[in-house]
Amino acid sequence: MEERRKSAWIGSSVIVTGDVNSKEDLVIDGEVHGTIRIGDHNLTIGNAAVVVADLAARAVVISGSVKGSVTGATRVELKSSAKVEGDITAPKLLLEDGASLMGKVQTDKKK
Repeated sequence: MEERRKSAWIGSSVIVTGDVNSKEDLVIDGEVHGTIRIGDHNLTIGNAAVVVADLAARAVVISGSVKGSVTGATRVELKSSAKVEGDITAPKLLLEDGASLMGKVQTDKKK
């Protein structure tokens, strides 16, 4: 049977406590407490997601709530519904009107 899934998924009814590591793109619609390390893959935080964790991925797109540091090797994007409390490090930050950010931003173009 051929696998059709394009990324791993933590559903809205799932609560994870601890470290999350993935070797593929990850979408989080649930709740995560700990750390999230995706390496050279993309991380998407869904609209209803609640994340209390430090995040690191190639690219990070946030629509939900995040408390913790966010590191994107290529970019971090905050959608209009995003609420982030923590520092962001990425060479490119995209911030939609309505997004909330409380923290420092560092654009590190060396990565």
